[in-house]
Amino acid sequence: MIISRSAAETIAFGRRLAESFVRGDVIALTGDLGAGKTCLVKGIAAGLGVTQEVTSPTFTIIHEYRSGTLPLAHIDLYRLNSDREALNIGIEDYLNDNGITVIEWAERIESLLPAHTKRIRLAVVDENSRSIEVA
Repeated sequence: MIISRSAAETIAFGRRLAESFVRGDVIALTGDLGAGKTCLVKGIAAGLGVTQEVTSPTFTIIHEYRSGTLPLAHIDLYRLNSDREALNIGIEDYLNDNGITVIEWAERIESLLPAHTKRIRLAVVDENSRSIEVA
């Protein structure tokens, strides 16, 4: 587990994490609102060489980035309530993709996640600090 003391540190950690990812990886992010999930994804995207601005897909649910070394799908399931809703948006296509798929609020589709899913838990420690635990 690491402690991040700023958004910049969380982004830097995400950049380093991205170096270990390979085609087909699914990364499940869990943690409370405001724990830094989107900041971590910004770092992962930067580590993959994505040149577009990375923003939260809370309202669109999925953002795809194709400018990096591998395609990146950034999925935010905050507004979904069931596996059925996830299946209706085509989540299976992303779980079996040849790029990198990062899912915020992944606990909402736990039963759909592939066995090879990499899990990262983020938590608010205090106003300025977050813990990041890679399982």
